[in-house]
Amino acid sequence: MNIKVLKTIVSFLFIALFTSSGAADERIVVADVGFATPESVEYYAAEDVYLVTNINGSPLEADGNGYISKISPDGRVIDLKWIDGTKQGTRLNAPKGAAIDGKILYVADLDEVHLFELPGGKQIGSIKIEGSSFLNGITPGGGNSVYVTDSGLMGGEGGFVPSGTDAVYQVMANGKYKTIVKDMDMGRPNGILNHGNDFTIVTFGSGEIYLLDKMGGRKSMPTPPGGALDGLLRMDDESYLISSWGGSAIYRLDKHGIYSTVVDSIDAPADLGYDNKRNRVLVPLFKQNKVLILPLKD
Repeated sequence: MNIKVLKTIVSFLFIALFTSSGAADERIVVADVGFATPESVEYYAAEDVYLVTNINGSPLEADGNGYISKISPDGRVIDLKWIDGTKQGTRLNAPKGAAIDGKILYVADLDEVHLFELPGGKQIGSIKIEGSSFLNGITPGGGNSVYVTDSGLMGGEGGFVPSGTDAVYQVMANGKYKTIVKDMDMGRPNGILNHGNDFTIVTFGSGEIYLLDKMGGRKSMPTPPGGALDGLLRMDDESYLISSWGGSAIYRLDKHGIYSTVVDSIDAPADLGYDNKRNRVLVPLFKQNKVLILPLKD
């Protein structure tokens, strides 16, 4: 075998090895693309894209300049301001949690939940929740509805202070809503998952995770290592993934009640998304104007 043929074989082997073990398994950091206080990432499976809510300013102000970005799974920006609060006919102030139910994208925003039709993104309604102050986490409810948390926060000296409006609401596509639980001692509820008869909730204020029934009863779950909890996912193996500002980490709580750290040293990880096609967790980094696309181990 001559040296030229040998070099060609070695080259092909190197490429094959790199392709099988390389870029697809590495994290992607989407940075310096125009994100402005990204708070949530939602996987839109029908188009195989990620939707990123951008507060673009204070999370407390009705300034009309929030927007939602559309990015591809490889981190490429498809449309930075796919939905733009500054455009006529669109109302978007400080968008936080986002959830898809059917062909509607629901977005929590201060004291309103906005509805956008999919796939086009046209706004089809805004539902004001009387007595709310900081609508935040959101989860599909089935039957053309979602459930949304009010984290019970407002501005004060030195940052956020409690407003006493902690709650969970059900919001329907027909413009109606109802209070499920309202209790100022809920610990500033943030991320929420709907199980039909009850919910799993993580809290930003008290740093708890608990089950909440629709009568307001609570069952505590093991407390995460760090507090200021934000995003919440439930995986196929019955574990939970939880983002923690206090721990600058994402934790996994397994079905036996044991915590492990999925990733640490990330600043202000907010509302988590999940790409079930590629087994990735999608992490908006609130203070850094970045999105982390993180492959999970099978």
